[in-house]
Amino acid sequence: MPFINGTCFKPSVFTLIGIPGLESVQHWIGIPFFISFILATFGNGLLITIIRTEHSLHEPMYIFLAVLAATDLGLTLCITPKMLAIFWLQSREIHFDSCLIQMYFTHTFQCMESGILLAMAFDRYVAICEPLRHSSILTKRVLISIIMVVTIRASVIIIMCPLLIKLRLKHFRTTVISHSYCEHMAVVKVAAENVRVNKAYGLFVAFSVLGFDVIFIFLSYAFIFQAVFKLPQKEARFKAFNTCTAHIFVFLQFYILTFFTSFIHRFGFNVAPSVHILLSNLYLLVPPLLNPIVYGVKTKQIREGVIKMFTPKG
Repeated sequence: MPFINGTCFKPSVFTLIGIPGLESVQHWIGIPFFISFILATFGNGLLITIIRTEHSLHEPMYIFLAVLAATDLGLTLCITPKMLAIFWLQSREIHFDSCLIQMYFTHTFQCMESGILLAMAFDRYVAICEPLRHSSILTKRVLISIIMVVTIRASVIIIMCPLLIKLRLKHFRTTVISHSYCEHMAVVKVAAENVRVNKAYGLFVAFSVLGFDVIFIFLSYAFIFQAVFKLPQKEARFKAFNTCTAHIFVFLQFYILTFFTSFIHRFGFNVAPSVHILLSNLYLLVPPLLNPIVYGVKTKQIREGVIKMFTPKG
């Protein structure tokens, strides 16, 4: 690999060090990560299978939930195997193009998850505020359109992150990335050129996608709570609110981790690198682990589907 004045020119390979400062204990850290990977893969795969096979679950809420599970599954498979290879096998090298591909799919799945959470909030709004029109508003055609818009939005808006790195950044101070996966800002930070455009586009994605989705999710739940508190019977209010609790929990844990990690990445100069990278890993690994558990516990139809699947016939 050629060098010019100490600066790496067009690196063909990056080196991911895992969790900086904790390299000596990464093989132990990999154990809970591996357990969460197995549970997340099994849980989301089971959720998709149950919703697919049970015709009673072919409703908008469960279809969105199946897409959310598929997104979580893709996100888990995108980063965890390489992360565990770094922790256990010392396989730290990743090809430059492979790094950009991992970056693209990681952030695309994150963006898709945010969009699906917004779609699920819209579904709850229609179900509670317009119950008689729910089936006529959220038709099969509308569901397919929403899922396609969420997927296309994520695919198109994220593609510029790796493209801007590929086309603009030719010189890097180092090929060592202080992270356990190829995250956009982690790669941009090691560049030896003007990265204002890259950073600006990253902020644009964060605020245009996450900011937009959070605002409309809050508005949806403001209207939902307003409608719930107008219900005359206490039992009806409790039942309506109970249908939203799982989604509210998933929404809060996803966005709190997202914004906390994003702000630390850009403004947390006094935060230890090991703490930041651990939070970044948990931010991507915790939602895929918790989502199937939360919805499985809170949703009666899914619990019944699990029991039916594992109960011997006859």
